[in-house]
Amino acid sequence: MFKKYTKGKVAVFIDAANILYSQQTLGWRIDYQKLRDYLKNQAKISGLFYYTGKVGAFEKQIKFIKKLERLGFLVVSKEVKFIKMDDGKLLPKGNLDVELALDAFRLADGYDTLLLFSGDSDFGYLLDLLKHRGKRVLVVSTRGHISKELLERAKYIDLRKLKKEIIFNKNQEPSEDDP
Repeated sequence: MFKKYTKGKVAVFIDAANILYSQQTLGWRIDYQKLRDYLKNQAKISGLFYYTGKVGAFEKQIKFIKKLERLGFLVVSKEVKFIKMDDGKLLPKGNLDVELALDAFRLADGYDTLLLFSGDSDFGYLLDLLKHRGKRVLVVSTRGHISKELLERAKYIDLRKLKKEIIFNKNQEPSEDDP
C-alpha cells in the first residue's frame, strides 16, 4: 500500500499516545513486529522512531519498550507527569510532540518520505516545513483521531486499511515480551 506513495528513503515516526487512542477506537492492537516487517517490505526504511510517555517502573511497559528496541525501533520516552485538576483528579500528561517534531526535522537529510503515525494537528507546521524542503509526507491515523490540518497537508492512510497486515493476534504463540 505504501509503495505507490513513497519515494526514496522512508522515516517512520510514531506518536504512541495518538495511536493508542486509535487502537482503542478500533478495538484491535498493532503487532509492532508485523508493522516493522510490513513497512520494510513496502519501502526502504531509514529509521523507525517511537515516542511515548512512561510511568515509573511499570514492568509491562518496560518490557514492551525493550521489545520495540530489539525490533529496531528507536524509542524516545519521558516520564508522564500527573496534573491535578480542579476536581482533585490527576490527569496523566506525557506529550512528546516537540521531541518527535524536532527529531523529524533534524533528521530530514536522511530521508525522502516522512511516514507519520499520528493525527495530531500540532504536526501541521512540521509537515509544511518538510514539504517546503521537498519531502513527501504521509499520515497514518483513524477517522475521529486525525485533524483537518493534517488531512489538508498530507496523503492520509486510514489505519483500518492495514489491519490484516499488522493486527496483533491474541491466538499467536505468546512471547515473554508481549504486553
